[in-house]
Amino acid sequence: MSTQFLLSFFSLLLFTGNTGKTNNSIAAAELICGKWQTEEKSLTVQVYQVDNEFRAKIIWFNDGDNEKDMDKWTDKRNPDPALRGRKILGMNVLEKLVYDPDSNSWEDGIIYDAKSGRHWSSSAFIDKNGKLKVKGYWHFKFIGKTMTFKRI
Repeated sequence: MSTQFLLSFFSLLLFTGNTGKTNNSIAAAELICGKWQTEEKSLTVQVYQVDNEFRAKIIWFNDGDNEKDMDKWTDKRNPDPALRGRKILGMNVLEKLVYDPDSNSWEDGIIYDAKSGRHWSSSAFIDKNGKLKVKGYWHFKFIGKTMTFKRI
């Protein structure tokens, strides 16, 4: 190999800030980002990335109680009394998801269920129809519940 080729190659690595990830895996990881609504149309979340972690916050919901505005609902079932007054609208309900390029899924997350005040382990993937499947589970993935979202 020529010295010129090696210098060009290393310059390219430094210039592009290569971190060991390919552009394809970075693009694949970001596919989860955006607005998603449950199939029942009762919840809409915004999935976004912070560093290598993916999170989701509630941007709209319908709890069936038309007498109370969304921005009036609070996290009243939270086990931490200090958090019971925080608003559900805008609250992060999914954190710490990390993309796994080998399985083309997001793993090792924590999901919060405001209805019960409980945290669960979570994972997610986008199926062949483009729907986001988010699973909340306790220790084992086969013991859990999956929510299905469509991109909006």
